Parts: sequence; C-alpha cells; structure tokens
Amino acid sequence: MQETTSRQRLAGVLILLGLIAQIIGFTGWLCTAHAVSYLLWAAVLLLWRDIPRRSRIQAGVLMALGTLMLLVARFVYGAEVDWPAMLQGNAFVAAMLVGVSFISLIGKQGTKGATGQRVTGAGGILRTWLGVHFLGTILNLSTVFMVGDKLARRGPLTTPQLLALNRGLSSAALWSPFFASMAVVIALVPDVQYAQIAVVGFPMAMLSGLLTTLELRRRFDLTEVDGFSLSPRSLLMPVGMAALVMLFHFWLTPSLTIVSIITFLLPGVAVLSNLRDGPRFTLRRIRQHTTTRLPAMRGEISLFLAAGLLTIGLSTLVSAAAGSDWTLFTRFGTPQAMISFAAITLSALVGLHPIIGVSVLASILNLQSGEQTLFAFVALSSWAVGTSVGPLSGINLSLQGRYGVSGYRMMKNNLLYAAVMSLLSLVAIAGVSYIVG
Repeated sequence: MQETTSRQRLAGVLILLGLIAQIIGFTGWLCTAHAVSYLLWAAVLLLWRDIPRRSRIQAGVLMALGTLMLLVARFVYGAEVDWPAMLQGNAFVAAMLVGVSFISLIGKQGTKGATGQRVTGAGGILRTWLGVHFLGTILNLSTVFMVGDKLARRGPLTTPQLLALNRGLSSAALWSPFFASMAVVIALVPDVQYAQIAVVGFPMAMLSGLLTTLELRRRFDLTEVDGFSLSPRSLLMPVGMAALVMLFHFWLTPSLTIVSIITFLLPGVAVLSNLRDGPRFTLRRIRQHTTTRLPAMRGEISLFLAAGLLTIGLSTLVSAAAGSDWTLFTRFGTPQAMISFAAITLSALVGLHPIIGVSVLASILNLQSGEQTLFAFVALSSWAVGTSVGPLSGINLSLQGRYGVSGYRMMKNNLLYAAVMSLLSLVAIAGVSYIVG
C-alpha cells in the first residue's frame, strides 16, 4: 500500500512541476513546451494502473491511433515528423485544468451546503445555463468546475444538470471573443469580421439556452433538480475571477491568451488567499492538494493528452497525404459552407474534436476576405454543436473525469439537441453568407 501511495505522490509532484513549467513558459524566459508535456505524460504513466478501465482503454486506443498515423505519415508519405514534440498536443489544456483545480483552495472549506437561495425546476436549469454561458465566455472551461462543484454539494450531478453545464459552455463558442474557439479561428483566418459573426452567433446562443430549457423540461422531472443560484453570494467568486482575467487580458498581460491567464491566475489567487493564515498553513494545503487532488485528475489528464496525440497524428497524416497545393473548393459559398459544417460536426460524433476538422479544412482552402468570415462562422458553429455532442470534446472529457459521466452517454443525450442546433446553424450559415455577400 505504501508503494502505491508513494507512486501517486510522485505523480502529483510531476503534475505540479508541469504546471510550474507551463507558467514559467509564459514569461518568455525559457521555452518549456517539451518539459510540460514530458512531465504530464510521465505522471500519466505512473498513474496508468489507477485510471478507470473504460478511460484507460479509451486513452490507449487514442494513443495507438495517433502514433500509428505519425508512423504512416513518416514512412509511407515521407513527412517530416517532429518526434520530440509529438506529446505536446493538448498539454496546455491539461496544464490549465491543473491550474483550475486550485479553485478548491480558494475561500473557506468545509461548507457543504450550497450558498444562495435554492432554485429548482426549469427555472433552475435556465439559471445554470445562463451562469455557465456568460461566465464561460470569459473563464472558459473553469466555469464548468466552479458551477458544477457548487451544484455537486447537494449530491451527485443529475443528467439535466450535466446537460445544462455542457450546453451552456459549448454554445459560448458561437460568439464569445475570449473563447478558445475564437482564438483558433482568428489564428486561421485573421481577416474575419467579428461584428458580422456576433450579430448572428449571439441570437443562436440564446436559442440554445431556450432549446435546452424546453427540451429538458419535457424529458425529465425537474422538480427536485437544483439549479445554479444567480445570487450575489454565488456569483462573487466567479465574477471576481472574471474581472481579474479581464484585468490581466487587457492591461497587465495583453500578449497572453485567456487560457494562459487562467492557468497561472487561479493557482496564484489560491496561494494568496491562504497566505492570510500563514506560510506554514499555505504550504500544508498545497502539499495536500499535490499529493491527493492532483493524482485524482489522472482520468482528465490522460484523456486530454491522448486526444492531443491523436490530433497531431491525424493532422500530420492529412497534410502529408493531401499535399500543400491541393484545394478542396475553388469557391467557398453557402453550399460549400454547409457541407463543411456537416462534415466537421459528424466527425465530432466519431470522436474527433472540431479543432481537427477546422484546422484541416483551413489548410486545404484558399479563402478570400469575405469567405474568411463565412468560414469563421462555420468553424464556430460546428465547434459549438460538435463539442456538445462529441464524446472526446474538452467539455465532455472534463465532465467524465470530474463527475464520472460517460462521454458516450452525454453524446446520446445530446443527439436531439445537436440535430436541432445543426438545422438552425445551416439557416444561420445562409444568413452569414448573405451578409458577407
């Protein structure tokens, strides 16, 4: 028993070192990308036998496929493969999740009851969606843990609660300028006109909230299903964190992405909030967090890293097989945009994160200025729908690792929602195509 405990503690230390290496990398003093990925992967290897069997099989298959694709790209198509960097996929997301875990060290501990007035029923579901959606536009994935952990204080999360968390966050991809999806899109098509995206994307997101509330009210008995209270007490910590993120994003560290800021800000706030009780108390809590909570994140970290390896393998293979001169469409109009949306969303159903389809599509298109905005909306809408239903999306991997719900169960429960949102997205794509002319 002692050997297992020592192994898990060592893994926890490696995970913490991976987070520290990531934060050091933000300063620009050192390039720590290799170190972050190697430390996190080493921790996964140490914790491999402790990962639940279902997650272990899933991660193992993803790793094997990603590695196989890299080998085929190298030895069949003669592609140049950066082998030392093959483990870096999703390492920055895994490091962010480690940083987010320090939320549990902020504020008073031992308060098991949920704060604020209890809200249940369809109104509670809508409040959960609203809370996750609007805070998630800034805080991204960390909002799901803030709201989800608060709801979990009353008991294990129910399917309607999990679906509200899932859809509240994923729909933020439709319009939020601070969301991870927007960062990817702007990097791929820098001439995108954000205003033309937002004028369609924001109403689409609101329809997602309305659809979620009406559908869950019809499918489930929500009488005793708790929602997230939007009272000032419940919102104090997430709103305060959102304000700090904006302070760093616009004034203190404008060169860093929102994901990067969240990665160092939450652990920093956690340490500072504990220093009021003295450095010895703070060190004891950090040590306890490192040796117990961080090894318990093995499911989340392993799935994210494995999915990242698959992404690198697939994108490398597609680039090697298709070549750099080939163009999928000579013109990117409404029909081509609709086909692209359907392809990316359907690929999410078989486990490919929308970022793969979006990145691959961008690499095989020659887009003009107006087409870039249309492509951007296709990317954002397919991301919003695909991440809600995809079993290997970031939100569903996180819900699986944190709350034990199967990604495939989430997919099954989201199929009707994804179908309706897809039809709305196709209509919206036609609208954006008309706007950009």
